[in-house]
Amino acid sequence: MADSDISPTPPLLLPNAIHQAVKPGTALLRLETTQSREGLLDGAWWPRTRDIETELPALISVLTGHLGPITRVGVDASAWNSLPTRLVIDDQIVHLDSDPVGDDTVLITRGDNDHFALLVVPPDTAANAAREAMARAVRADNITQAAQILIATTPEPETSP
Repeated sequence: MADSDISPTPPLLLPNAIHQAVKPGTALLRLETTQSREGLLDGAWWPRTRDIETELPALISVLTGHLGPITRVGVDASAWNSLPTRLVIDDQIVHLDSDPVGDDTVLITRGDNDHFALLVVPPDTAANAAREAMARAVRADNITQAAQILIATTPEPETSP
């Protein structure tokens, strides 16, 4: 078989089993730690509540296992019930910054200047919409802003006849 007979490899997608298993509190990550990171988002997170002191430690613990120590987290304070200036997570101080990133994104900083942007799926999002939004966010070829992903995956409200 000639090289020209081989079809291009399709973009890697999450297996369907993962889509079914995604529940609130889950982080789906596409971590590219090279200079050639593609796509606008590096992952997605679906917290259970808007209490950042309850939700963030599990996310940071998972990310630390993949990235090393996380030093800062940038969030939009208006998206959370309250926002402390720092949290101690796994014996590490993590500084929280209120950035105008929008409630649909959280910025994770490793070291001094290595940032990872994660889509934040609102806690009250329906399971199917959340799974679809997270799958879109972690695609390596994603060029859609987080807010647009959430809009595109939110079902239209049903209208009464």
